[in-house]
Amino acid sequence: MSQSLPALKTLTRSMPMELLTPDAAVRIDTTLDYTSRSPHALSVTFHLMDPDPVVWHLDREMVLAGSLTPTGDGEVHLRPADGGRLLLRLGPAGHRADVLVDADRLTAVVRETFALVPQGTEERHIDWRPLLASLGR
Repeated sequence: MSQSLPALKTLTRSMPMELLTPDAAVRIDTTLDYTSRSPHALSVTFHLMDPDPVVWHLDREMVLAGSLTPTGDGEVHLRPADGGRLLLRLGPAGHRADVLVDADRLTAVVRETFALVPQGTEERHIDWRPLLASLGR
């Protein structure tokens, strides 16, 4: 018996961030996107000078944890910063970008995602059919 998926839920918010360079902090416009079909991730699109935007996917629980204490794994690290901001360290060592964002604004967006897909219900929102079809099941 096939169980139907809950209705698709999405969220999009614009948010300014600051890229830290050796000389200055440079304002970057970003777009935050969330879809219930990928319920654990918050996508951050950095609109830079290049025609192709740069997109990073952040675990929504990691964002909340990183707003309180340093956390991270692999190429994504977060920690509280001065002035009520959150420092995102994105990329591998030697090619890392440090980005500052207002912690309250970012965590408010993450809380909105939990209103759309409550913690513990994420797996019900994932469409597993394409994966199962690719495995021949």
